[in-house]
Amino acid sequence: MPRGGDGLVRRKAREGRKLSLLLLIILFALLCSFFYHYGEGMLGSMGQNLSLKFYNGVLRVYVPSVVCSQEEGPSGVYRDVTASVYPAIGCNEQRIWYESQAENMSQYENLAAMENAQAKQILAENKNVERVEVDGQSATEVDETKTAEDVEQNKSLKETNSSDEDNVIQAAEKMTKSDKKKKINRKKLEDFDYLRQTFYQIDNMTTIGKDQLCVDKLLKPDMTVDTSVDGPQILIYHTHSQEGYKDSRPGKASESVVGLGDTLTKLLEDKGFRVLHHKGTYDLPDRDHAYSAAAPEIEQIIKDNPSIQVVIDLHRDGVAEGTRLVTEQNGKKMAQIMFFNGLSRTTSTGDIAYLKNPYIEDNLAFSFQMQLAAAEYYPGLTRRIYLKGYRYNMHFCPKSLLVEVGAQTNTLKEAKNSMEPLADLLSKVLKGEE
Repeated sequence: MPRGGDGLVRRKAREGRKLSLLLLIILFALLCSFFYHYGEGMLGSMGQNLSLKFYNGVLRVYVPSVVCSQEEGPSGVYRDVTASVYPAIGCNEQRIWYESQAENMSQYENLAAMENAQAKQILAENKNVERVEVDGQSATEVDETKTAEDVEQNKSLKETNSSDEDNVIQAAEKMTKSDKKKKINRKKLEDFDYLRQTFYQIDNMTTIGKDQLCVDKLLKPDMTVDTSVDGPQILIYHTHSQEGYKDSRPGKASESVVGLGDTLTKLLEDKGFRVLHHKGTYDLPDRDHAYSAAAPEIEQIIKDNPSIQVVIDLHRDGVAEGTRLVTEQNGKKMAQIMFFNGLSRTTSTGDIAYLKNPYIEDNLAFSFQMQLAAAEYYPGLTRRIYLKGYRYNMHFCPKSLLVEVGAQTNTLKEAKNSMEPLADLLSKVLKGEE
């Protein structure tokens, strides 16, 4: 037989071996996925271990340099590369992760604690004099040094003998006509990188692009409400009603986020809104499934009250014990506020079909318009908008807002004080008075 024939045989043999290896890998992957999905106890643990070993095996074949450079364990790059090579594995991981952790707000608070370093940086930045763009030219932010008149006004406010609640209401009336302290250059907001880095913190499990973080899309939606309709226009509720503050007494609803809801309700009603404050409890005895527990009732409330145009889920964040989320506005110490959005999307596999939210763009526009107003009227009041993969029951209403008011390290007074500017900002955005 000619020598060329020998080469052909050898090539066919090599191709056959490669095909066999590929089939074995696919079979192995399917077995791992089966055990991971259906296994329980020891069998489930075996499936997970096999899945992790499979990640390493794929990387050793396709990107051996990555294996050498990584510490033991499946880092993000392991899962991303594997998901790219074998999309079915990525889809399975997506579903498993969300079923096991998306509802678990203890996990969320752990992630918030990991955010501690960034929170400290933000706080440090807030204390410094910032450079802002005014009408296309650079200018120094207005110094917050108080005039003698301002000092005297704040002093008299503190000496008021009324209750803390009354102090909050009275102070809010004086803040209604507040002027802008900063001017954010709208032209600069067209830069995606600037917009993302300045206004957002994106969780590493999700992703967002220029198609959604586009200033035109964020500013275009009309967030005003029709205040002439009969019935409540704003719904305030608490997925986690048991969240309290540093000096809150256990079991005292008035000293938890529910008490903040009472304060915010009164402030908004004084501004001409009709508010329904729902005080249902969904985080007892099982905090981990509070969102699932709350969803049916919140949906029913909205159906029963078609006049509702705005839904606010009022929370308190969880951070490291050494972190203090405090700002000073108009001479008063307040808890910093953070707006929160769910994107129903993971980095590895994209949009999650079973967590559909038709109002994501409206949700994003609402939080951004609130964030922009806060940056101009109350610099330092808000942390960056947090974007995460789940949807957090924000799919029931276009104008849905999830608000984190301070953390467990804040005092109750600091948290209640922050309701003043929050109510003012809501009024500005919902009435189109910015």
